[in-house]
Amino acid sequence: MKNCSLFGIVLNFKHAGFMGVIDFFNTSSICTIKSQISLCFLASDRPSCPFQRNHRRFTCMASTVPLKNAEEESQQRLTGDSFIRPHLRELSPYQPILPFEVLSTRLGRKPEDIIKLDANENPYGPPPEVFEVLGAMKFPYVYPDPQSRRLRAALAEDSGLESEYILAGCGADELIDLIMRCVLDPGDKIVDCPPTFTMYEFDAAVNGAIVIKVPRKSDFSLDVKLITEVVEQERPKCIFLTSPNNPDGSIINDEVLLKILDLPLLVVLDEAYIEFSGVKSRMGWVKKHENLIVLRTFSKRAGLAGLRVGYGAFPLSIIEYLWRAKQPYNVSVAAELSACAALKNPVYLEKVKVALVEERERLFKLLKEVPYLKPYPSYSNFILCEVTSGMDAKKLKEDLAKMGVMIRHYNNKELKGYVRVSVGKPEHTDALMSSLNCLS
Repeated sequence: MKNCSLFGIVLNFKHAGFMGVIDFFNTSSICTIKSQISLCFLASDRPSCPFQRNHRRFTCMASTVPLKNAEEESQQRLTGDSFIRPHLRELSPYQPILPFEVLSTRLGRKPEDIIKLDANENPYGPPPEVFEVLGAMKFPYVYPDPQSRRLRAALAEDSGLESEYILAGCGADELIDLIMRCVLDPGDKIVDCPPTFTMYEFDAAVNGAIVIKVPRKSDFSLDVKLITEVVEQERPKCIFLTSPNNPDGSIINDEVLLKILDLPLLVVLDEAYIEFSGVKSRMGWVKKHENLIVLRTFSKRAGLAGLRVGYGAFPLSIIEYLWRAKQPYNVSVAAELSACAALKNPVYLEKVKVALVEERERLFKLLKEVPYLKPYPSYSNFILCEVTSGMDAKKLKEDLAKMGVMIRHYNNKELKGYVRVSVGKPEHTDALMSSLNCLS
């Protein structure tokens, strides 16, 4: 016999069928070596967990395969993707819009020579105060406030909703994923109403949820009757809605929203483009509707898409759990400073909004004059167009790109034959129309 140190195990079960904790600790035991092939371990006299009453004898059989061969065989069998969750191996990656530096390289043009109308960004950028606070930032080496207190206080003043109902995130995209992680178990169902923002379907796939698609009507309005039937039959946990909807710019009126709120599911209303609609935000509704979440962003309104800062309004009964599950430092120091600075200049924000809405109306009229385009009225900072008269939508996008004008083209079946044009400055509209006229 010889003394050796073994590992003991303690299992702590908080609730039957729920979470278990396995603790490993060192304990001195007697090790008897019977042969080169088998080892017999005698457990400690003292029970290592409350439900252990008798001594346990553990027998470990050593492999008869030479160590070198076993290692080689293990290395051949083991591949990195074997650790990945099975449903993620089949996941198609999200297709983001290319940034300026990549476009510049591909097109052989300087960034300032590219007319970027493909991502609904705010071409006017943020208020001047944002550049001032970024230049004067004192503590970039210190972790940000995990509760984003300054930003939430500023948002409370801006929206009229108390800060305890507000949670900030690294863009509204982070909050979409956070909601799903808190609400959905693998195999749970959500309702999606295409064509709409594809991030809902993507995040649902990442979280192992099942997406039930309820297509919009030909005018892009919601099919409330079909949504109601799906909720009754499939029992989904939540529905994601966008108003104004991306990519067509339609809005959801109060009557329709209230009908959906009467259904037994969580309603997540994405208001990323609400500022351009002339419709009041429903953030305040979360105080009277326990099944409503409203999401907002600084990307469009304040020109902060590159700094990634969004926020949401949540019922108190829901926000408690999101606070528990969110990453602690999700909003960076730069993002919080910039968002607070932007809110300090509401005059600038209003001026930019008015300029974009006016340019949207001008752009819509000009697009109607293009013989192969059918634009749809929009309440947002973009316009969806059906490509007609035998013109190919994908080729149209590619031909414009060669001229340095970027627009959005879609590959999904709901939008085959459509393009979306973001509203830019007047000079951007002029450049777009000049290019379109060259293709007529």
